Amino acid sequence: MRIAVDALGGDNAPDQIIAGSLVAAREMPNDEVILVGDEASVEPRLRDAPDNVSFCRACGAIAMNEDPAKALRTQPDSSVVVAARMVCAGEAGVFFSAGNTGATVAAALLEIGRIRGCRRPAIATVLPFDAPVLLLDAGATVSCRPQDLLNFAILGSVFARRYLGIADDPRVGLINVGEEPGKGNNLAKAAHELLSRSNSVHFVGNVEGYAIGSGVADVLVTDGFTGNVVLKTTEGVAREILGTVHGAVASRTIRKLAGSLLRPQLVAIREQLNPENYGGSFLLGVHGLVVIGHGNSRARGVFNALKGISRAGSSIIEEIQKALATAGEHTTGDTI
Repeated sequence: MRIAVDALGGDNAPDQIIAGSLVAAREMPNDEVILVGDEASVEPRLRDAPDNVSFCRACGAIAMNEDPAKALRTQPDSSVVVAARMVCAGEAGVFFSAGNTGATVAAALLEIGRIRGCRRPAIATVLPFDAPVLLLDAGATVSCRPQDLLNFAILGSVFARRYLGIADDPRVGLINVGEEPGKGNNLAKAAHELLSRSNSVHFVGNVEGYAIGSGVADVLVTDGFTGNVVLKTTEGVAREILGTVHGAVASRTIRKLAGSLLRPQLVAIREQLNPENYGGSFLLGVHGLVVIGHGNSRARGVFNALKGISRAGSSIIEEIQKALATAGEHTTGDTI
Protein backbone atom coordinates (compact mmCIF):
# COMPACT_ATOMS: atom_id res chain seq x y z
CA MET A 1 0.00 0.00 0.00
CA ARG A 2 1.11 3.55 -0.75
CA ILE A 3 0.35 5.93 2.13
CA ALA A 4 0.38 9.70 1.59
CA VAL A 5 1.14 11.50 4.86
CA ASP A 6 0.34 15.16 5.43
CA ALA A 7 3.71 15.99 6.98
CA LEU A 8 2.70 19.56 7.84
CA GLY A 9 -0.62 18.88 9.60
CA GLY A 10 -0.92 18.83 13.39
CA ASP A 11 0.29 20.61 16.50
CA ASN A 12 3.61 18.75 16.43
CA ALA A 13 4.29 18.85 12.69
CA PRO A 14 6.57 18.33 10.96
CA ASP A 15 9.05 16.75 13.41
CA GLN A 16 6.76 14.26 15.16
CA ILE A 17 4.77 13.44 12.02
CA ILE A 18 7.92 12.63 10.07
CA ALA A 19 9.50 10.74 12.98
CA GLY A 20 6.46 8.48 13.37
CA SER A 21 6.24 7.96 9.62
CA LEU A 22 9.87 6.87 9.37
CA VAL A 23 9.46 4.33 12.18
CA ALA A 24 6.32 2.97 10.49
CA ALA A 25 8.12 2.74 7.14
CA ARG A 26 10.88 0.65 8.72
CA GLU A 27 8.27 -1.64 10.32
CA MET A 28 6.32 -1.89 7.05
CA PRO A 29 8.96 -2.54 4.37
CA ASN A 30 6.40 -3.73 1.81
CA ASP A 31 4.48 -0.46 1.95
CA GLU A 32 5.50 2.98 0.69
CA VAL A 33 5.21 6.13 2.78
CA ILE A 34 4.99 9.40 0.84
CA LEU A 35 5.60 12.51 2.94
CA VAL A 36 3.73 15.52 1.56
CA GLY A 37 5.04 19.00 2.41
CA ASP A 38 7.43 21.73 1.40
CA GLU A 39 11.12 21.08 0.72
CA ALA A 40 12.45 23.20 3.57
CA SER A 41 10.36 21.45 6.23
CA VAL A 42 10.52 17.86 5.02
CA GLU A 43 13.50 17.01 2.82
CA PRO A 44 16.28 17.78 5.38
CA ARG A 45 14.65 15.28 7.76
CA LEU A 46 14.76 12.46 5.20
CA ARG A 47 18.53 12.03 4.90
CA ASP A 48 18.47 8.69 6.76
CA ALA A 49 15.04 7.59 5.58
CA PRO A 50 14.54 3.98 4.41
CA ASP A 51 14.12 3.24 0.70
CA ASN A 52 10.33 2.98 0.94
CA VAL A 53 9.98 6.65 1.92
CA SER A 54 9.56 9.35 -0.72
CA PHE A 55 8.67 13.04 -0.88
CA CYS A 56 5.89 14.92 -2.64
CA ARG A 57 5.91 18.71 -2.85
CA ALA A 58 3.08 20.85 -1.47
CA CYS A 59 2.77 24.57 -0.74
CA GLY A 60 2.32 24.99 3.00
CA ALA A 61 -0.29 23.74 5.44
CA ILE A 62 -3.80 24.67 6.51
CA ALA A 63 -3.64 25.88 10.11
CA MET A 64 -5.68 24.22 12.85
CA ASN A 65 -7.82 27.33 13.41
CA GLU A 66 -8.58 28.15 9.77
CA ASP A 67 -12.04 27.88 8.26
CA PRO A 68 -11.93 24.68 6.14
CA ALA A 69 -13.97 25.87 3.16
CA LYS A 70 -12.14 29.17 2.86
CA ALA A 71 -8.75 27.52 3.36
CA LEU A 72 -9.35 25.00 0.58
CA ARG A 73 -10.29 27.79 -1.83
CA THR A 74 -7.28 29.93 -1.00
CA GLN A 75 -4.74 27.10 -0.56
CA PRO A 76 -5.51 24.52 -3.28
CA ASP A 77 -1.96 23.13 -3.14
CA SER A 78 -1.67 22.79 0.64
CA SER A 79 -0.33 19.52 2.03
CA VAL A 80 -3.68 17.99 2.99
CA VAL A 81 -5.24 18.78 -0.40
CA VAL A 82 -2.26 17.37 -2.29
CA ALA A 83 -2.40 14.18 -0.19
CA ALA A 84 -6.12 13.78 -0.93
CA ARG A 85 -5.51 14.46 -4.61
CA MET A 86 -2.93 11.65 -4.69
CA VAL A 87 -5.59 9.17 -3.54
CA CYS A 88 -7.99 10.40 -6.20
CA ALA A 89 -5.32 10.01 -8.89
CA GLY A 90 -4.36 6.52 -7.73
CA GLU A 91 -0.89 7.67 -6.69
CA ALA A 92 -1.67 6.58 -3.13
CA GLY A 93 -4.17 4.17 -1.61
CA VAL A 94 -4.72 6.14 1.58
CA PHE A 95 -3.84 9.46 3.15
CA PHE A 96 -3.22 10.42 6.77
CA SER A 97 -3.44 13.84 8.39
CA ALA A 98 -3.29 15.03 11.98
CA GLY A 99 -4.10 18.57 10.89
CA ASN A 100 -7.33 20.56 10.71
CA THR A 101 -10.09 17.91 10.85
CA GLY A 102 -12.61 20.00 8.95
CA ALA A 103 -10.10 20.65 6.19
CA THR A 104 -9.24 16.94 6.01
CA VAL A 105 -12.90 15.98 5.63
CA ALA A 106 -13.51 18.74 3.10
CA ALA A 107 -10.42 17.81 1.06
CA ALA A 108 -11.50 14.17 1.02
CA LEU A 109 -15.01 15.07 -0.19
CA LEU A 110 -13.75 17.54 -2.78
CA GLU A 111 -10.87 15.51 -4.20
CA ILE A 112 -11.97 11.89 -3.63
CA GLY A 113 -15.75 12.06 -3.44
CA ARG A 114 -18.39 10.04 -1.65
CA ILE A 115 -19.19 6.39 -2.16
CA ARG A 116 -22.46 5.97 -4.02
CA GLY A 117 -25.30 5.44 -1.56
CA CYS A 118 -23.67 7.45 1.23
CA ARG A 119 -25.07 10.98 1.62
CA ARG A 120 -22.66 12.08 4.34
CA PRO A 121 -19.33 10.66 5.61
CA ALA A 122 -18.60 9.71 9.21
CA ILE A 123 -15.51 9.65 11.38
CA ALA A 124 -15.19 6.23 13.02
CA THR A 125 -13.06 6.08 16.16
CA VAL A 126 -12.36 3.34 18.68
CA LEU A 127 -13.35 3.93 22.29
CA PRO A 128 -10.72 1.96 24.26
CA PHE A 129 -12.82 0.08 26.80
CA ASP A 130 -12.07 -3.51 27.84
CA ALA A 131 -14.17 -4.53 24.85
CA PRO A 132 -13.38 -1.81 22.27
CA VAL A 133 -16.38 0.03 20.84
CA LEU A 134 -16.53 1.77 17.47
CA LEU A 135 -18.14 5.22 17.64
CA LEU A 136 -19.41 7.13 14.60
CA ASP A 137 -19.89 9.86 13.73
CA ALA A 138 -17.19 11.52 15.83
CA GLY A 139 -17.43 14.89 14.12
CA ALA A 140 -17.62 14.80 10.30
CA THR A 141 -21.37 15.47 9.92
CA VAL A 142 -22.79 17.66 12.68
CA SER A 143 -26.35 17.92 11.32
CA CYS A 144 -27.77 14.55 10.29
CA ARG A 145 -30.91 13.02 8.88
CA PRO A 146 -32.23 9.62 10.03
CA GLN A 147 -30.93 8.01 6.83
CA ASP A 148 -27.44 9.23 7.70
CA LEU A 149 -27.49 7.29 10.97
CA LEU A 150 -28.54 4.16 9.09
CA ASN A 151 -25.62 4.84 6.73
CA PHE A 152 -23.30 5.15 9.71
CA ALA A 153 -24.55 1.85 11.12
CA ILE A 154 -23.77 0.09 7.83
CA LEU A 155 -20.35 1.73 7.53
CA GLY A 156 -19.54 0.90 11.14
CA SER A 157 -20.64 -2.72 10.84
CA VAL A 158 -18.36 -3.36 7.87
CA PHE A 159 -15.46 -1.55 9.52
CA ALA A 160 -15.91 -3.31 12.90
CA ARG A 161 -15.75 -6.71 11.25
CA ARG A 162 -12.47 -5.84 9.55
CA TYR A 163 -10.76 -3.57 12.08
CA LEU A 164 -11.97 -5.03 15.38
CA GLY A 165 -12.07 -8.60 14.10
CA ILE A 166 -15.72 -9.24 14.98
CA ALA A 167 -16.71 -12.43 13.19
CA ASP A 168 -20.49 -12.23 13.57
CA ASP A 169 -22.73 -9.30 12.71
CA PRO A 170 -21.59 -6.44 14.96
CA ARG A 171 -24.24 -5.23 17.40
CA VAL A 172 -25.28 -1.67 16.59
CA GLY A 173 -26.63 0.70 19.23
CA LEU A 174 -28.10 4.18 18.86
CA ILE A 175 -26.86 6.69 21.45
CA ASN A 176 -29.91 8.20 23.10
CA VAL A 177 -31.26 9.67 26.35
CA GLY A 178 -33.27 6.55 27.19
CA GLU A 179 -33.55 2.87 26.26
CA GLU A 180 -37.19 2.97 25.15
CA PRO A 181 -37.88 3.37 21.40
CA GLY A 182 -39.96 6.51 21.95
CA LYS A 183 -37.21 8.43 23.74
CA GLY A 184 -35.09 11.22 22.28
CA ASN A 185 -35.54 14.02 19.76
CA ASN A 186 -37.13 13.66 16.33
CA LEU A 187 -33.84 12.52 14.78
CA ALA A 188 -33.35 9.76 17.34
CA LYS A 189 -36.94 8.52 17.07
CA ALA A 190 -36.89 8.41 13.28
CA ALA A 191 -33.44 6.81 13.19
CA HIS A 192 -34.60 4.15 15.67
CA GLU A 193 -37.48 3.28 13.36
CA LEU A 194 -35.19 3.01 10.32
CA LEU A 195 -32.59 0.93 12.15
CA SER A 196 -35.25 -1.36 13.63
CA ARG A 197 -36.65 -2.35 10.26
CA SER A 198 -33.33 -2.57 8.43
CA ASN A 199 -32.05 -5.99 7.40
CA SER A 200 -28.57 -4.59 6.83
CA VAL A 201 -27.53 -4.16 10.46
CA HIS A 202 -27.88 -6.03 13.76
CA PHE A 203 -29.63 -3.30 15.72
CA VAL A 204 -29.86 -3.78 19.51
CA GLY A 205 -31.71 -0.57 20.38
CA ASN A 206 -30.96 2.64 22.22
CA VAL A 207 -27.85 2.95 24.40
CA GLU A 208 -27.70 5.55 27.17
CA GLY A 209 -24.51 7.40 28.02
CA TYR A 210 -23.74 5.36 31.12
CA ALA A 211 -23.84 2.12 29.08
CA ILE A 212 -21.49 3.17 26.29
CA GLY A 213 -18.61 1.12 27.69
CA SER A 214 -20.70 -1.74 29.10
CA GLY A 215 -20.33 -4.04 26.10
CA VAL A 216 -23.98 -3.96 25.01
CA ALA A 217 -22.98 -2.87 21.49
CA ASP A 218 -19.95 -3.14 19.21
CA VAL A 219 -20.87 -0.08 17.13
CA LEU A 220 -22.47 3.10 18.43
CA VAL A 221 -24.04 5.60 16.04
CA THR A 222 -25.09 9.21 16.54
CA ASP A 223 -24.80 12.59 14.84
CA GLY A 224 -21.37 14.19 14.62
CA PHE A 225 -22.08 16.83 17.25
CA THR A 226 -23.09 14.32 19.92
CA GLY A 227 -20.40 11.86 18.89
CA ASN A 228 -17.63 14.42 19.21
CA VAL A 229 -18.88 15.44 22.65
CA VAL A 230 -18.97 11.77 23.72
CA LEU A 231 -15.43 11.21 22.45
CA LYS A 232 -13.91 14.30 24.07
CA THR A 233 -15.79 13.70 27.33
CA THR A 234 -14.60 10.09 27.49
CA GLU A 235 -10.99 11.14 26.94
CA GLY A 236 -11.22 13.99 29.45
CA VAL A 237 -12.91 12.03 32.23
CA ALA A 238 -10.43 9.16 31.87
CA ARG A 239 -7.51 11.58 32.09
CA GLU A 240 -8.94 13.33 35.17
CA ILE A 241 -9.67 10.07 36.99
CA LEU A 242 -6.16 8.78 36.42
CA GLY A 243 -4.73 12.10 37.59
CA THR A 244 -6.86 12.04 40.72
CA VAL A 245 -5.84 8.46 41.57
CA HIS A 246 -2.19 9.30 41.00
CA GLY A 247 -2.43 12.32 43.27
CA ALA A 248 -4.16 10.32 46.00
CA VAL A 249 -1.61 7.50 46.15
CA ALA A 250 1.34 9.90 46.03
CA SER A 251 0.25 12.26 48.81
CA ARG A 252 1.36 10.30 51.91
CA THR A 253 3.95 7.66 52.73
CA ILE A 254 1.46 4.85 53.32
CA ARG A 255 -0.35 5.77 50.15
CA LYS A 256 2.92 5.77 48.25
CA LEU A 257 3.49 2.20 49.43
CA ALA A 258 0.03 1.25 48.24
CA GLY A 259 0.67 3.11 45.02
CA SER A 260 3.80 1.07 44.35
CA LEU A 261 1.64 -2.05 44.42
CA LEU A 262 -0.99 -0.51 42.18
CA ARG A 263 1.47 1.03 39.74
CA PRO A 264 1.53 -1.83 37.19
CA GLN A 265 -2.28 -1.84 37.01
CA LEU A 266 -2.45 1.95 36.76
CA VAL A 267 0.16 1.99 34.01
CA ALA A 268 -1.80 -0.68 32.11
CA ILE A 269 -5.01 1.37 32.39
CA ARG A 270 -3.21 4.52 31.27
CA GLU A 271 -1.85 2.72 28.23
CA GLN A 272 -5.27 1.29 27.41
CA LEU A 273 -6.83 4.76 27.46
CA ASN A 274 -4.00 6.58 25.70
CA PRO A 275 -5.24 7.83 22.28
CA GLU A 276 -1.69 7.53 20.96
CA ASN A 277 -2.03 3.75 21.07
CA TYR A 278 -4.96 3.87 18.66
CA GLY A 279 -3.37 6.44 16.40
CA GLY A 280 -6.15 7.60 14.16
CA SER A 281 -9.80 7.63 13.23
CA PHE A 282 -11.10 6.59 9.82
CA LEU A 283 -13.24 8.78 7.62
CA LEU A 284 -15.78 6.34 6.18
CA GLY A 285 -18.08 6.96 3.24
CA VAL A 286 -15.55 8.43 0.80
CA HIS A 287 -14.07 6.62 -2.17
CA GLY A 288 -10.71 5.93 -0.54
CA LEU A 289 -9.08 5.33 2.81
CA VAL A 290 -8.66 8.49 4.89
CA VAL A 291 -7.15 8.42 8.38
CA ILE A 292 -7.44 11.39 10.75
CA GLY A 293 -4.93 11.65 13.56
CA HIS A 294 -5.37 13.42 16.87
CA GLY A 295 -4.35 17.06 16.52
CA ASN A 296 -1.75 16.58 19.25
CA SER A 297 -0.36 13.38 17.73
CA ARG A 298 3.26 12.64 18.43
CA ALA A 299 5.49 10.07 16.72
CA ARG A 300 3.94 7.15 18.60
CA GLY A 301 0.42 8.10 17.54
CA VAL A 302 1.46 8.56 13.91
CA PHE A 303 3.21 5.19 13.94
CA ASN A 304 0.14 3.41 15.34
CA ALA A 305 -2.16 5.17 12.88
CA LEU A 306 -0.10 4.04 9.90
CA LYS A 307 0.17 0.52 11.27
CA GLY A 308 -3.60 0.44 11.74
CA ILE A 309 -4.15 1.16 8.06
CA SER A 310 -2.96 -2.31 7.10
CA ARG A 311 -5.50 -3.80 9.53
CA ALA A 312 -8.34 -2.10 7.67
CA GLY A 313 -6.97 -2.97 4.23
CA SER A 314 -7.73 -1.27 0.92
CA SER A 315 -10.48 -3.75 -0.03
CA ILE A 316 -12.70 -2.40 2.75
CA ILE A 317 -13.96 0.28 0.33
CA GLU A 318 -15.38 -2.44 -1.92
CA GLU A 319 -17.03 -4.11 1.08
CA ILE A 320 -18.65 -0.83 2.08
CA GLN A 321 -19.88 -0.25 -1.47
CA LYS A 322 -21.50 -3.69 -1.55
CA ALA A 323 -23.12 -3.19 1.84
CA LEU A 324 -24.59 0.18 0.85
CA ALA A 325 -25.85 -1.21 -2.47
CA THR A 326 -27.53 -4.11 -0.66
CA ALA A 327 -29.23 -1.70 1.77
CA GLY A 328 -30.86 0.09 -1.18
CA GLU A 329 -32.94 3.21 -1.18
CA HIS A 330 -33.49 3.38 2.59
CA THR A 331 -29.96 4.75 3.03
CA THR A 332 -30.42 7.80 0.82
CA GLY A 333 -34.14 8.56 0.72
CA ASP A 334 -35.64 11.68 2.24
CA THR A 335 -38.94 10.14 3.35
CA ILE A 336 -38.37 10.97 7.04
